[in-house]
Amino acid sequence: MVDAHRTFVIVGGGLAGAKAAETLRAEGFTGRVIIIGDERDHPYERPPLSKGYLTGKEERDSVFVHEPAWYARHDVELHLGQSVIAVDREDRSVLLGDGTAVHYDKLLLATGAEPRRLEVPGTDLAGVHHLRRLAHADRLRQVLAALGRDNGHLVIAGAGWIGLEVAAAARGYGAEVTVVEPEPTPLHQVVGPELGQLFADLHRERGVRFHFGSRLSEIVGQDGMVLAARTEDGDEHPAHSVLAAIGAAPRTGLAETAGLALVDRAHGGGVAVDASLRTSDPDIYAAGDVAAVHHPLLGIRLRVEHWANALHGGPAAARAMLGRDVSFDRVPYFFSDQYDLGMEYSGWAPPGSYDQVVLRGDAGKREFIAFWLKDRKVLAGMNVNVWDVTQDIQQLVRSRGAVDPDALADPGTALSAVAPAP
Repeated sequence: MVDAHRTFVIVGGGLAGAKAAETLRAEGFTGRVIIIGDERDHPYERPPLSKGYLTGKEERDSVFVHEPAWYARHDVELHLGQSVIAVDREDRSVLLGDGTAVHYDKLLLATGAEPRRLEVPGTDLAGVHHLRRLAHADRLRQVLAALGRDNGHLVIAGAGWIGLEVAAAARGYGAEVTVVEPEPTPLHQVVGPELGQLFADLHRERGVRFHFGSRLSEIVGQDGMVLAARTEDGDEHPAHSVLAAIGAAPRTGLAETAGLALVDRAHGGGVAVDASLRTSDPDIYAAGDVAAVHHPLLGIRLRVEHWANALHGGPAAARAMLGRDVSFDRVPYFFSDQYDLGMEYSGWAPPGSYDQVVLRGDAGKREFIAFWLKDRKVLAGMNVNVWDVTQDIQQLVRSRGAVDPDALADPGTALSAVAPAP
């Protein structure tokens, strides 16, 4: 009962915050655990918002991290629909929007990210959407169904993961889809041109139209409704709805006003934390999309906006808050589902970091694994419609040793046997 007098506050009602609270209780913490979230919904997971829930294959209740009764059962206090407007580090308290001050002994910032906004005329029209929150998905699901019924047109700005997953969902409803992307292929900054072309072909086969090499310059409407979307190169696309899927920005406002160390946007942004997810204030931690972690394995500061980072980062921060020895060095991981293609990506291989892409399997059949190498060292791997290989891929990334590219490409050689050269 040594912790009974202590209060741990979690700002952010997403997956990272919910899993942190779960871990605190699982590790035996007996003090107060308070989650403060600015949404009225209980903590939920984000992948279904652009996948199963958006497509209509999953029910709304499936997105929640815990059933609502779990929080009372585990004595976790929820303050939903409440914004934290300030952190007082000297007083060790957070100030809520209603004027209430809540004391903390340890504080976890799990404030996530917010969608980047289109800065073009017409973004105030009713048919312009973003997808980040459950309320966004509730609305967009209805919009896609209506577009499908009426043979309506959806224009998506951005061919990243969210843009492509929504394009797949929209085509599933029968909507017409055009994707506008300034790069020459989808996912250009993530998987490069070779693999990006594969995703372009996948979507084109399902009727998606792409407009590469340009951005939206204006959304045209009348009486508050969207009629078309214009691009910088002068083209005009019919549109009844527009989705802005141009990335997300970490919600660092609280950390900034509290004087915590931040990372500039040019280097990914976020709240700077060490390998234990501790900020520049020893009593404040950060996890999930907002945290820019000094990664022990990769030797760089990295901010990752994916489900697995929140799933594992929240518990890691909770253990660090309890005084455990924590080194958050998990290999970055994310996944995507589009039509009949499922993929998982492990590692970190941004543009310019690799000198070779090795394929194992049949890319034409979309059953393969791609590896990104630098000096024959595996930086990242992506398995497409090939399963139960994530552990082997992550082990290759962790090894940091040179491998034989021919063995890596050979399906007859087990991945576990592609050992780094001595």
